[in-house]
Amino acid sequence: MAGIRLLVGLGNPGPEYAQTRHNAGFWFIEHLADREAVTVRPEKRFLGHVGRWGDAWLLEPQTYMNRSGQSVAALASFYRVSVEEILVVHDELDLQPGAARLKRGGGHAGHNGLRDITAYLGSGDFWRLRIGIGHPRSLGVDQPVADFVLHRPTAAQKSAIDDAMQRALALTPYFLRGEFSAAMQHLHTQEP
Repeated sequence: MAGIRLLVGLGNPGPEYAQTRHNAGFWFIEHLADREAVTVRPEKRFLGHVGRWGDAWLLEPQTYMNRSGQSVAALASFYRVSVEEILVVHDELDLQPGAARLKRGGGHAGHNGLRDITAYLGSGDFWRLRIGIGHPRSLGVDQPVADFVLHRPTAAQKSAIDDAMQRALALTPYFLRGEFSAAMQHLHTQEP
């Protein structure tokens, strides 16, 4: 199976969103870029911040979440990256903070970033790294979902999210080699 050539972190640009739950994908790319000493810089033609990591690309779309597909499709088309060579990292309401799941394909489950990427690529058959942020109902928070994702997690939630991210970051070599079964086995059995 082909390895990942494009790692996309979803989020919203701007300092007002930087620490919000919806930016979990950006956090992942930033951690990976820091760890690998990759410079991620603005690229107008791809409508995002882009970095080269060996044979792979790192991308943070700067189009706002709902229009992430423009950025992903622009880079994937230019570098001839196929849908199955794309890994999209995003926040996941259906997983608790501290959980992370890897899967290929599926619906968008109401996530507007995934919806837009699927529309622009013409397929939802890309890989997804789902970083749990919890749901306001499961966390006992009286807040609409749209408001919840645009707020900061509590310190305990952020710590759990960071732990899940670190476990996922340790598996990036598997992603690049296309060893997804091994990556899923490691990731899905290491949760607290």
